[in-house]
Amino acid sequence: MKPMEPMKPMEPAPAWWPDDLGSPASSGSQDGLRYAFFPEKRRLLVERSGRRESYDSADHRITGIAQDGDEAEPRFTGPDGPVSLSSLSRLD
Repeated sequence: MKPMEPMKPMEPAPAWWPDDLGSPASSGSQDGLRYAFFPEKRRLLVERSGRRESYDSADHRITGIAQDGDEAEPRFTGPDGPVSLSSLSRLD
């Protein structure tokens, strides 16, 4: 019997945000939505159903996301508490 070959390392997924934003401080996905937060650029990118939206994150520090069941609007979390998407200015 021939020995098993070692597993190949996983390739990182390609970035879905523009290169000029750099690397996000936090990113993730939940229930068909994904986000990436870029504090230096004050940007929060959200992608739903293949459509990307950009928001001015102002002084918020976004560290995660929380969605309650069928709630239509995602809420983001940070050190200063929840941040609703509707409280941020949409840029595009």
